[in-house]
Amino acid sequence: MSMKENVDFVKEELNSEEKFLEGTVKVERFFKKFKALILGLGTILIVALIAYNVNNYNNEQNAIAANIAFDKVIADPSDKDALNTLKESNNKLYEVALYLQAKKDGVYPETNIPYLKELTQYQKALSSSNVEQLNTLSMQNDFLLKEFAIFNKALILVNQGKYKEAKIALNLIQKSSKAAELSNLLQHHLLTK
Repeated sequence: MSMKENVDFVKEELNSEEKFLEGTVKVERFFKKFKALILGLGTILIVALIAYNVNNYNNEQNAIAANIAFDKVIADPSDKDALNTLKESNNKLYEVALYLQAKKDGVYPETNIPYLKELTQYQKALSSSNVEQLNTLSMQNDFLLKEFAIFNKALILVNQGKYKEAKIALNLIQKSSKAAELSNLLQHHLLTK
């Protein structure tokens, strides 16, 4: 290597070291200028992560406690401690437990859980043979047991001797429905009526 090449190499090395030091000084100035803000944001981030993890852990523990309490209530409906634990940890599961207990006694309790509420209304309408209530339920587009409500409405109408109305109701059941086979059986019965 020649002397000129060595000098150029040294200059290049000094320039790169100078740029590195300059960058380091800029970062240091930036940090000193915004030190409080950076530390504050870091602290907030750490606290938020800890709070998020603690919340997830508490939710998981509540779910476990609710499931254990629900199992105890199913096994022993008179267990008041399990019912209280269930009420405190998961209100919807508590309502399901009350519903199951009341159903065993032949009572249909009021509930705010959407599908359970519809099921309760359906069972009340069936037990009282209330055609109007079954009709109202079957007119709801999102009713879970819509076709079965229509079928039961037709069955009640047949028992009341209202065969024409029963035939009209059965025609509302789609062929792709799970209740279609029951509907066909009842329609065959109505051919002679």
